[in-house]
Amino acid sequence: MTNKPPSEPESSQRTALGFDEFIAILVAFSTVGAILFWSLSRRDSSWNFNGLLSSSTPSPSVQPNQVLPSLNPKVEPNVVPKTVLPYSPPEAVVEPKTPSLPTNSAPSRAVLPSAQVIPTQPPQLQTPVPSSAVLESSIKSSALPLVTPAKQKSIIPPPIAFNDVPTNFWGRRFIDVLSSRSILKGFPDYSFRPNQSVNRAEFAAIVQKAFDQEPSKTAIAFEDVPTKFWATPAIDQAINAGFLKGYPKKTFKPQQNISRVQVLVALVSGLNLKAPTSPNQILSVYKDAKDIPPYAISKIAAATTNGLVVNYPNPQILAPNKVASRAEVAAMIHQALVKRGKLEAISSPSIVRLPSTSPETSRTPKVKLSPGGSPQR
Repeated sequence: MTNKPPSEPESSQRTALGFDEFIAILVAFSTVGAILFWSLSRRDSSWNFNGLLSSSTPSPSVQPNQVLPSLNPKVEPNVVPKTVLPYSPPEAVVEPKTPSLPTNSAPSRAVLPSAQVIPTQPPQLQTPVPSSAVLESSIKSSALPLVTPAKQKSIIPPPIAFNDVPTNFWGRRFIDVLSSRSILKGFPDYSFRPNQSVNRAEFAAIVQKAFDQEPSKTAIAFEDVPTKFWATPAIDQAINAGFLKGYPKKTFKPQQNISRVQVLVALVSGLNLKAPTSPNQILSVYKDAKDIPPYAISKIAAATTNGLVVNYPNPQILAPNKVASRAEVAAMIHQALVKRGKLEAISSPSIVRLPSTSPETSRTPKVKLSPGGSPQR
C-alpha cells in the first residue's frame, strides 16, 4: 500500500471574515446608529408637530411685553379667546431642563399657548414711573370729581313767604327786603300781620336791628320800663342814638302805640336830616297837612324832601295821627335805609315825591312866547 500525500482540508462553512468586510460592517452599523440617534434627538421637530407648536420655551429675542403673532386664523384681532389664561410675566413659565422622551401617550403637563397671549394692560402702564408722576396721573384719571372751591353764597337769605302777605299787597316788597335781613320777623304761625299796630317798645327793637346801633353805655331809668324788660336794651340804644325820647316824669310808655307822625319824626331825628327853608310850601302836597302837629311840621317836611314818607292808598293823604301799622313801619324804615345808603331804592306809587324830584314832573314845561316876548297862557 502506497502512502498518499495528505489531502487538503475541506473548507468550513464558517469562513472567517476578511479585514475589508469587517470595516464595511462597522461603517454600516455606525451609519445606522447615527441615523437612529439623530432621528431620536429630532423627535419633537420631525415626528410631533404639536409639540413644536406648543413649546413653552420662550425665545431669547422675545421681550416681556412683545406679542407673538397668532397661528390660529379664526381668532379675530383684539379679541381675547375664552381659553387663554390671563397674562403672566415670562418668569412665571418653568422651562424644562431636558427634552422629554417620545411616548405613545399625550403629554401630561399643561402647555400655555404663548402664541395667543394678549396682555391685559397696555405695555406703557407696566414701565416704571416716578412716584410724583404716578400721583398726578391717578388724580387725573380718578372717577370722582376734584374738590373745587365752592362759589361764594349770597349773604342775604331769601325773603320769608308769609301766609298773610299776598303777592299784590302794596307793602310786599318793603316787607320782603327787611324780613330777608332779619330786621323784621314774623310770628310762629308764619304770619306777618301787616295791619297790626306797633307800640313804642317794638319800634325801638326794629330801629336797633335796622341801623346797627352800638350798645348803650348809659341806661336811663324809666319808671315804667323794668330793668329786665325784653326791650330795655333797645330802648336805651334808640334814645342814645336820637331816634326816640321819653315823656315827662321819667316815663317812656313802651306799650303805647306809635303814630305815623311819631315814626317819621323819629327817623328824621335819628338820621339827623336838616329841615327845609320853606316847610309849609313842601307840606302843601298833602290834603290833610292841617292835621300835622306843630312840633312835627319841620320834621315831616324834611321826611318828605328825603323820600321817607309812604302813603297808601292815596299818596296825598298823610294821616299823621293814625296808628302806624307793621307794613307802614316797614316801608318807612326801608326808605330811611335807602337814604343812609344801606339799601337800593325800589319803585312804588306809594312813595311821596315832590314835583321837582319826581321823574315824571322833573322836566320843565315848555312855555310858548307871544310875538312881543310875553308868555302865552
